[in-house]
Amino acid sequence: MSVAGSACCHSRRSSQLLKTLTAMLIAPSLLAADFLHLSDEVEMVNTSAADWLHLDVMDGTFVPNISFGFPVLEAVARVCRKPLDVHLMIDRPERYIRQVADLGTYMMTVHYEATTHLHRTIYEIHEAGMRCGVALNPSTPVGHLVDVVRDVDMVLVMTVNPGFGGQPFIEHSLDKVREARALIQASGSKALVEVDGGVTLTTAPGLIEAGVDVLVTGSTVFRAADPAAMIQQLKGFAPC
Repeated sequence: MSVAGSACCHSRRSSQLLKTLTAMLIAPSLLAADFLHLSDEVEMVNTSAADWLHLDVMDGTFVPNISFGFPVLEAVARVCRKPLDVHLMIDRPERYIRQVADLGTYMMTVHYEATTHLHRTIYEIHEAGMRCGVALNPSTPVGHLVDVVRDVDMVLVMTVNPGFGGQPFIEHSLDKVREARALIQASGSKALVEVDGGVTLTTAPGLIEAGVDVLVTGSTVFRAADPAAMIQQLKGFAPC
């Protein structure tokens, strides 16, 4: 994709995003999609009530699994009409900022645990024209973000251990979401709170009540009998 093409996609997706910020955002995770019919799965997201498409990139080092790399990301970016929410579950994600930006990505999320110079990485992501999210593993305290929370656009609370889809929801994550929301409010940050892992029709209402803005959900959507209807059902929990 050319830089001009990426800028056009970025502008289009950003405009779509701005229309949705008054309500809960739903970001289906492509990790749970049928990779034999990937174009159909992306088109389902395009025509559904989903707000973002969440892309989990895994390297087999930072997490014990490998998902997909830039050839797949580039193919998806060419046909996706939703804002791209790229979540790098990899060591030293700062190495790929330019490549992620060239996809037309709206939000690039890196792990607190994966980059040594987090403040510099946040700055470089913004300089590349993207919003920046920082993810926290289940064992990482929210307080570790106190020095950067005013600089980020999103805090991603992992509600399962990263690496595999379909894991059960970690119940104490609700408290962690509340802590993240409290830190954001106390600091004056405008960051969103996103959760990833174990999001279902059962867990979604509690997460929304705790202060979540963005629900990432994989198996619940892509393994549903009617994925588009499931997305609509999840959005039904959102406050008006």
